Amino acid sequence: MGRVLRVGLTGGIASGKSTVAGFFARQGATVIDTDAIAREVVMPGAPALGRLVAEFGAQFLDERGELNRRLLRAHVFADAGARARLEAILHPAIEQETLRACESAGGPYQLIVVPLLLESGFDRHVDRVLVVDCPQAVQRQRLLARDAEDPEQAERILAAQLGREARLQRAHDVIDGGASLEDVARQVERLHQQYLAMASTLQARG
Repeated sequence: MGRVLRVGLTGGIASGKSTVAGFFARQGATVIDTDAIAREVVMPGAPALGRLVAEFGAQFLDERGELNRRLLRAHVFADAGARARLEAILHPAIEQETLRACESAGGPYQLIVVPLLLESGFDRHVDRVLVVDCPQAVQRQRLLARDAEDPEQAERILAAQLGREARLQRAHDVIDGGASLEDVARQVERLHQQYLAMASTLQARG
């Protein structure tokens, strides 16, 4: 048997990645969500959490000893150096666990949801890059409504990510995340069929 086709799903914050991933899952795709893995690698007792506490201090833990993700996020998005140190701890741990999940997940093809796919270099592990594109004005509106971020924090988060045009230049496939849910579902169904055909070809090569 040939290897499994891997598609990396990415996009700016609040672009609609989770919605798109959900539609792929309903089509029967194997979806691996690195946001879930990112939460797992910082659970109490995990080595990555110990390294974070050593680097940033115990003030970023809540009363249960769990990482206060919102507090840490506010800290690192106000300090590029702190963000780089955070990523140096988390990205290798997330990458390792994601690849382990890919090896055991199977499926005709795998959709790996990685918000920082291109920034972190994880795209070297995938066959195709699927970008969920969205106007920044829509991202900003969703971010403020969803996460109750203040406008300054929202702008810092948006500014820290790869620019929209740079992301699109590296995409093999694009979904319009600003479209209606019905239209997004149609875009997903079309790409799902395309990926199934690609996966079949890859498997046939043996």
